[in-house]
Amino acid sequence: MRVEQLGPVIGAELGGVNLGAASRDDSLFAEIKALLLKHRVLFLRDQDFTRAEHVAFARRFGELEDHPVAGSDPDHPGLVQIYRSEKRENYENTYHSDGLWRQTPAMGAVLRCIECPPLGGDTIWVNMVEAYRNLPDDIKAKIDGLRAKSSIDHSFGAVMSPEARANLAAANPPAEHPVVRTHPETGEKVLNVCSFTTHFANYHTPENVRFGIDKTPGGSHLLNLLISQASIPEYQVRFRWKPGSVAIWDNRSTQHYAVMDYWPAPRKMERAAIIGDAPY
Repeated sequence: MRVEQLGPVIGAELGGVNLGAASRDDSLFAEIKALLLKHRVLFLRDQDFTRAEHVAFARRFGELEDHPVAGSDPDHPGLVQIYRSEKRENYENTYHSDGLWRQTPAMGAVLRCIECPPLGGDTIWVNMVEAYRNLPDDIKAKIDGLRAKSSIDHSFGAVMSPEARANLAAANPPAEHPVVRTHPETGEKVLNVCSFTTHFANYHTPENVRFGIDKTPGGSHLLNLLISQASIPEYQVRFRWKPGSVAIWDNRSTQHYAVMDYWPAPRKMERAAIIGDAPY
């Protein structure tokens, strides 16, 4: 296997390996997993494997999750088809951690490009360990112990009717997570808010709020500052897709942004997302 690091703080491209074979090879999978923990997102080119092998490889990390809005391949549950052909379908072009609105957000995902535009449609990944590490000490102290709510209904539900949006929210109630989580395998501290995050759950305390303006907009300003850290280029790597390209990422320590600059060309991707644990 060849490993080429792509950025100073995140991303590596693997060569000389096929994920179909890795789905059946314990030692090869273990090597890939170790590289994933180190580089946070891995890229592979010219991958030729079946949907069954795609699912089998992802399942080596854990059981797969479905999505309440995006459709899955009926023959391969957990393989979500992200097929974009209309300009209005732009849910992914925000910095986000997959499923932060769940009680157990995704551990990670394996995404394969089926069809992509000749130009545009890149994806950006962000190292959120680095984002936390570089926060000023006073901000780290202020967010220590803070928890925040994240939800699906203000993003995927925004284009729905009020009734459908209420049903979506009832089936997927807001989740509360620590603003700074601990990576369960590396022990690293991770900044854990994104575009799914709506507000802090425990900010309104005497230590933080003297007057109403300290709570709103004070808390909102702090949350926006934290969410904006994902947009800092020094924490990022950008990947240009080609058919057969694959990305594997650790969703616990990263965020990503699918650049919506390719319409009216289509973009077809297939993603197997792995069920994660409750952040702590």
